[in-house]
Amino acid sequence: MLLSSISSSMVSSMVSSSAASSAISMVTTPGLPHYGAVVIIGLISLLSLKEITSASEKWNKNLNISFNQAIIPLFLCFMGIVYFKINAIV
Repeated sequence: MLLSSISSSMVSSMVSSSAASSAISMVTTPGLPHYGAVVIIGLISLLSLKEITSASEKWNKNLNISFNQAIIPLFLCFMGIVYFKINAIV
């Protein structure tokens, strides 16, 4: 009797966890998050700020590296967004 109650509780927990995971997978889309606009606005802002500060006397190699460390990941996210949007159209 004890074995059957343990196995039935294990089966019910497995069924509920698989149902929850399938419900989550139906709601969430794989790929990029829905924050694409934030990535694009951030990338444009940083590129603009880099262009403006490069003309000032405060510009140096360390500032350039700092901007690149923020711009490169945003640019890669932007390229991913473009790729997935084009892939969705085709």
